[in-house]
Amino acid sequence: MPLLVAAFSLGRPDRLPPPRLEPSFDQRSATFFARELARRFPDRSPGSRGAAEAADWVDARFTDVGLDAQRDEFSAELAGLGEVPLVNLIAVAPGRSPEMILVMAHRDNSGRSPGANDNASGTGALLELARNVDVTRPAHTLVFLSTDGGAFGGVGAARFATRPEALTRLVGGGASVIAAVNLDAIAGGRPPRLLFGGDAARSPSATLVATADETIAAETDHPPERPAGFAQLIDLGFPFTLHEQGPFVAHGTPAVTLTTGGERPEATTADSLAAIDADQLAALGRSAQDLVLRLDATAELARGTQSYVYAGARTIRGWTIQFALLAALLPFLVATVDLFARCRRRRVALAPALRSLASRIGVWAWAGVLFLVFVAAGALPSGVGRPISPDASVAGDWPVAVLAALGILGALGWLVARPRLVPRTATAREDELGGHLAAMIVLGLVALVVAGTNPYSLLFLLPSLHAWLWLPHISRENVPLRLLVWAAGFAGVLLLVGSFATRFGLGWDAPWYLLALVSVGYVAPPLLVAALVWGAIAGQIGALAVGRYTPYPAPGERPARGPIREALRQVVLTTRRRRARRPLDADERDVDSA
Repeated sequence: MPLLVAAFSLGRPDRLPPPRLEPSFDQRSATFFARELARRFPDRSPGSRGAAEAADWVDARFTDVGLDAQRDEFSAELAGLGEVPLVNLIAVAPGRSPEMILVMAHRDNSGRSPGANDNASGTGALLELARNVDVTRPAHTLVFLSTDGGAFGGVGAARFATRPEALTRLVGGGASVIAAVNLDAIAGGRPPRLLFGGDAARSPSATLVATADETIAAETDHPPERPAGFAQLIDLGFPFTLHEQGPFVAHGTPAVTLTTGGERPEATTADSLAAIDADQLAALGRSAQDLVLRLDATAELARGTQSYVYAGARTIRGWTIQFALLAALLPFLVATVDLFARCRRRRVALAPALRSLASRIGVWAWAGVLFLVFVAAGALPSGVGRPISPDASVAGDWPVAVLAALGILGALGWLVARPRLVPRTATAREDELGGHLAAMIVLGLVALVVAGTNPYSLLFLLPSLHAWLWLPHISRENVPLRLLVWAAGFAGVLLLVGSFATRFGLGWDAPWYLLALVSVGYVAPPLLVAALVWGAIAGQIGALAVGRYTPYPAPGERPARGPIREALRQVVLTTRRRRARRPLDADERDVDSA
């Protein structure tokens, strides 16, 4: 049986056959386009005058090669920039079939440098491919898309991927994009790289990825770099990419990005005209043309999206990874059911433990509401739910005062709930067992919600499930070991933060960057709610680890006033005491004497 599962879990993707026509990509022409765009419009940041003039210039170049580019004008709120006008340019070369192959490149930059490599080089290659459209005589309709907002989360690409009415207007009712090739920073000094992660837990057709891999290797004599297998697994668990293939893959269109950059585009401060490597630009431009020609001949073989991890020359199918993650969840669920049965036999009360956990969840919910209020008030970043550019000031400038205020207000919520959550006397062993069982039951529910939303996200949750399950088996006197087991449950969170810190070059700014993604609405609400509940569970497990847990008092054991009323009462009494101690001024003494 294991051998059978392994046989079905591994696959060797097919590659599309070479085209009948040889690529006719002209290096001099593409390099001229790239240098001219970077030289004439060094600041093409969204909403700037340079961005508008660059759009007109690219529009004119499409006209020069006989293509009438349509303008899709819109506006979007970009984190760090605010509401800005944007425009996509869409040039269509009709083929015998209305089914479309999309070639795209963003033309904007951050404005900190001329953006010669990122992404005047991609735009230059895009224009050169459009200039060769008469030579290729495509069977499918070719669409050349020059996007805006690509350096700020791929906003233009996301708009095109999610709004099919633009295609219907240009091509007709039968229009659909069957594959997309993105050109991004293809003239740098680093080795070529192939990226294919999406904004959802999907991957493009393995045939498309393998074919792109082969076309790049044929032109550069070396296979392109691509994310490691474990990095691909992390991307399935927390779908994220800074490149424009992401929204297409998320919406079921196979798409890949050809680049010489990394997961994070290279630093923009050094992206000058001198940084353009014309030979690299030509090699990846020919690779893109070769890939488009192969797709035009047999695109049907590269349709659709799925999920897998590309390891070497083989793929590990996504269903086997999901099966392994779900199988790792089963021992925890079985152990929790067994613990529940034991507690029932020993008549351990579960209701006080659940009330204790509910109170902690209330504190975390209070913090979540405060966070949303701060976002609505403009104190935290807001914008369209797209990845934030790591080069934007908002990605690295921690709003220390705002976060401090958020922490203080969140702590006030804890102070309100604290009187009923801290022990006044020693907690019995049975009560601790009930507190642990309540946490494990709710943690199991969180795991099921996460599995139903995105099974790959269990990768970040499984360490806490399996580590915290062992806590009751450790002596209450061995606090260091209990703390170590509690800390081991945070391994999944550290894995995610570490991935952003290293792969995207964020370093110590990674925690804030993840918070900013939540702030702009990139993180799905179900996962955000699950994270808040998980935080409350971690709090209860931590209290158990250090011996500071107590069951929530029963109705007959509680004071007459609830925690909120008691907190208000204490504020009023404190204010009165301060007034009583304050010396009266002259006017107040006159009033009292009268």
